[in-house]
Amino acid sequence: AVGRCRRPWTALITSREPVMLKNLSLLTLLAGADAMRMGPSPVARSTVARPSGVAMAGGLQLGDVGAGGDPNMKNYRKLGDAVREADAERAKEADASNKALRMEDEKRNRRSKKNEVMRAIPDDTPAGQVSDFMYRDGVTDELDKLDNEMIGLKPVKQRVRDIASLLVIDKMRRKLGLDTSIPSLHMCFTGAPGTGKTTVAMKMGTILQRMGYCRHGGVVVATRDDLVGQYVGHTAPKTKEMIKKAFGGILLIDEAYYLYNAANDKDYGQESIEILLNVMENQRDDLIITLAGYKDRMDKFFSYIPGMSSRIGNHIDFPNYEPDELVDIAKVMALELEYDLAPDALPVLKEYIAKRMTLPFFSNARTVRNAIDRARMRQASRLFIEKMDPKSDGNVTPDELKLLTAADMPTAAELAARGDSAIVE
Repeated sequence: AVGRCRRPWTALITSREPVMLKNLSLLTLLAGADAMRMGPSPVARSTVARPSGVAMAGGLQLGDVGAGGDPNMKNYRKLGDAVREADAERAKEADASNKALRMEDEKRNRRSKKNEVMRAIPDDTPAGQVSDFMYRDGVTDELDKLDNEMIGLKPVKQRVRDIASLLVIDKMRRKLGLDTSIPSLHMCFTGAPGTGKTTVAMKMGTILQRMGYCRHGGVVVATRDDLVGQYVGHTAPKTKEMIKKAFGGILLIDEAYYLYNAANDKDYGQESIEILLNVMENQRDDLIITLAGYKDRMDKFFSYIPGMSSRIGNHIDFPNYEPDELVDIAKVMALELEYDLAPDALPVLKEYIAKRMTLPFFSNARTVRNAIDRARMRQASRLFIEKMDPKSDGNVTPDELKLLTAADMPTAAELAARGDSAIVE
């Protein structure tokens, strides 16, 4: 074969004709025979000195050989690398198949064990009383606090009771070995400011912790500034850090619609949303995410991110308070601060609240809190002037320190004098 070869083996390598991998063995044989007969040629030495391209036996490379080498040779891979990559792919496929088989076996074993347990339980065995689970876990106490400490919000309270009832029945089913799964506890609170969204979230955290669905029941409040970075690579660490802080409890994202900026395709909020979506789906047993904000803006936000709305199992709307309910809230706030509202102060406060509700930037309970704070300042100023009067003995009684009168309350007339467009606290 060597004798019939009219062209030296180096010409085969340096020619512009494409060399296929299936001819490598023939080229190797020719090269070895020619080298033994004639010794290494200058072209061969230059070829060996340029180790790029496809490997040959004896350390030779096919590829960019000489100045006139075929550039297509750079596309060939080493045979050994190709074999190793194929082996790695087959190994991955085999591992995935074995893992699926193991999971199916485990599922079948769990089902078999559960059936054995169910057959061993007599048909007349009670699962227990609902009241036992409610009182033993302290759920009833938390629901009573929700009723006593929060005025109004009847639809919200009912929804919280519905969630608590589902979790109690779920625990009773588990006691008997019935099929059960943790429901989606992610929540969306919509409503105006000051309607108690953060307070209800904290109550829910405590209830879920008492029932074993949260490790600590704490609530971590976050906004866009806590989750979204200012440059590339900054958003993911910030979002993951907040998730880490809230792990085992509730992550409450206030005004969540600010995470997405539809006017800016390069906004970094999309990256934070993708991380949150992944956590809501794959780690819902370890973290409950609650979104809060105005209803119309939250609806628009969900239209941009449809996968977010479908992952939330509890959409709760917080209605605005009525004037009478806000007056009751004012009584509770004053009582917590150890103040008493005089009987003549209540109608003045109610009239002020009714007028304030018609003005911009009304914030329900927050507005009432600001009104109580102004009443306290006016009371302090009134007592200071009265007791500094030369006709006064200067003594202040405990009842005087505790009482807020009609003279201390902000009035609707004051609001009217400032105009409807004025910004009021």
